[in-house]
Amino acid sequence: MKFTQTLHELAKNSWQKSKQHPFIQELVTGRLPLEVFRFYLIQDAYYLKHFAQAHQEVIERSNDQRIITSQRFCKKGLEESEIAIREIFFKELSISEKEVLNTPIAPTAYNYTSHIYRQFVDGTILTALVALLPCYWLYYEIGVTFSAKSSPVKIYQAFLDTYDSEGFKELLEELLQLIDELARSSTKEERVRMSEAFLLSSEFELKFWEMAYTYESW
Repeated sequence: MKFTQTLHELAKNSWQKSKQHPFIQELVTGRLPLEVFRFYLIQDAYYLKHFAQAHQEVIERSNDQRIITSQRFCKKGLEESEIAIREIFFKELSISEKEVLNTPIAPTAYNYTSHIYRQFVDGTILTALVALLPCYWLYYEIGVTFSAKSSPVKIYQAFLDTYDSEGFKELLEELLQLIDELARSSTKEERVRMSEAFLLSSEFELKFWEMAYTYESW
C-alpha cells in the first residue's frame, strides 16, 4: 500500500464526519445561511494567506528540486483557483476590506495555521508537506462527491465546482506522487511524524466547518 493510501485510511473517519457536517450538507442543499458562508470565507481568507506562505516556506527551506517544483506548482494553482474564486465571492457577497479587518480570527483558524507553521519549528519538510495535504485532498473529495448534486444556491455550487475540476485533480495527484516518493526514502520515525501531522490537519479541517457553522469566538 502506498504511504498516501495509508494516510487516507487513517483519516477516513474524520473525513466522513466532514462530509456529513451540517455546513457541507446544508451548502449542498442550499439551506446554509449566507451569513455562515460569509463568516467561513473571511476565516478561510486568513487561512489561505498563511497556507500560501507555508508553501513558500517549503520552497525556501528545501534543497530538493522535486519539492521546490511541486510547491511552486501548488502555490500557483492555489492563487489561480481557490484564492481567485474567493475574490469573486467577496465581491458577490459585498464583503469589504473593513469587514474582514473588523472580524476577529476564530480560534480554529488561528490554531490550524499555527499547527502548519509548527512543522517548520519542530517538524521537517516532509511533515510540513503532509500537514498541507488534507486541505487539497479532502476538498477534492468533497467536490467530487457533491458537485453533481447541484446546489440550488449559485455561489455554493461554484464553491463545489472549484474542487471538482481537472486542474485541481492534477495538482493533487502530483502532490500525492511526490509524497509517496519521499516517504519511500524516509525513516519509519519520520513516517510516523508525517502521519501525526496529517491526522491533526484532518481534524482541523473538521473543526473548521464547525467553527464557521457556530461563529466560533474566543
